[in-house]
Amino acid sequence: MMNRAHHKLSLRTRFSFVLTALFACLLAALGGLWLQGARNGIHEEVEAATRVSEQWLGVLARQADNGMAIDADALLALLKPAGRIRANALEVLDAAGQRLYLSPPPTYKQGRVVPAAFAALLAPEFAARPIEFGALTVVIHPDPSRSVIDAWDDLCAMAGWAAALLMLLFAGTRLALDRALRPLEKLLAALDRTGRGRFDFRLPLPAAPELARLARAYNGMADRLAQAVDENVRLESEQEVARCLQASLAAERRSIARELHDELAQGITAVRALAGAIVQRSADLPAVQAPATSIIGVTGELQDGVRKVLQQLRSTAGEGANPAATLRPFLDCWGQRQPQIALVIDIAGDLPVVAEAVAAALLRVTQEALTNILRHAAASRVSVSLSSTGAWLELCITDDGCGLHGGPSAQAGCGFGLAGMRERLVELGGCLELTTPAGNGCHLSARLPAARPVTCLEA
Repeated sequence: MMNRAHHKLSLRTRFSFVLTALFACLLAALGGLWLQGARNGIHEEVEAATRVSEQWLGVLARQADNGMAIDADALLALLKPAGRIRANALEVLDAAGQRLYLSPPPTYKQGRVVPAAFAALLAPEFAARPIEFGALTVVIHPDPSRSVIDAWDDLCAMAGWAAALLMLLFAGTRLALDRALRPLEKLLAALDRTGRGRFDFRLPLPAAPELARLARAYNGMADRLAQAVDENVRLESEQEVARCLQASLAAERRSIARELHDELAQGITAVRALAGAIVQRSADLPAVQAPATSIIGVTGELQDGVRKVLQQLRSTAGEGANPAATLRPFLDCWGQRQPQIALVIDIAGDLPVVAEAVAAALLRVTQEALTNILRHAAASRVSVSLSSTGAWLELCITDDGCGLHGGPSAQAGCGFGLAGMRERLVELGGCLELTTPAGNGCHLSARLPAARPVTCLEA
């Protein structure tokens, strides 16, 4: 509970408490020195009073020795008016040890007492001092109790002033820190605005150099964040425009492919059919049959050409692509160009037809991965596999090179980089994972949905 309450205190309050506690320790040390001085002062004061009493009674004792008659009545007549001699009580004893007289209690601060611990700490130890008067004995009892009461009163007064001083110190320190750290409230408010995605606020520079550095650091951070947000917005806008433009081009190609199929291909088929009919009916007319046969050959070539154009247009327009047909030529060519690396290809034969964007992403990831292996991995063997698991295509590329060092990075010269791979796959609803197998090497796993993504025009 105490720790929880301590954590709820503000920095200003805790600093004020610490400073006040340090000052209280200093006052306590000074109080200890004062107590030591007060004890010595009480000892000197009582000791001086006792010496005066001894000297006075000593004079009376010598007079008695010189023949001056001082009996019990005369001695008591001298002592009773005197009562107490400063801080000393007087006691008269006869030859048998019976008390004949004792000084009355002190009247100064009568009835006052101090804590026993304080009295034991401050009151010195004094021994009783007897003086002989013939058969009588006068005993001097030093009594420092009144001086101890005076010291206690002084201590209470000083403690009250010290408590008032400590409270003033705490309040003054708290107020000074409030004023000095007031710019931090603005900094916290600015950070809250930044956390909510608003980077338009800038802090004024306070007079304190430390807080001014914080304000400059925040303003610089806000400027960089605003620039980064603007750049991201610009890039997202450009990517959206590019996607929509690509979708528009794909739609236009599909329209052209349909027109070629409906108009040109059907026309060529009709011409070929007419030429075939002429050939069949002109068996006895060589002059007519030869040109008709030539027309059949030309129309066949035209049909093959139109079919190739239609296939190209439909593939480019995103009608569908075979990922195996997309990857296999590139891998074969790469393996021929890099004979020093053993390339193992494992492409499943039952892969579904996917959107052109998916096939292109698989090809780009494979290109980037093999380029990075060639440049950085120092591998001697690379395995590339492509398989279909339900609605997903999974591309795995494994090498026996030096593995990852510090994680993937989009370095210059690495195409769009491993970060670019991940971004491309995420845009298509896929994911990318990089791991280091036991031993050495690197394992890349890319997953993409086999379903065709929705384009801008289709949405």
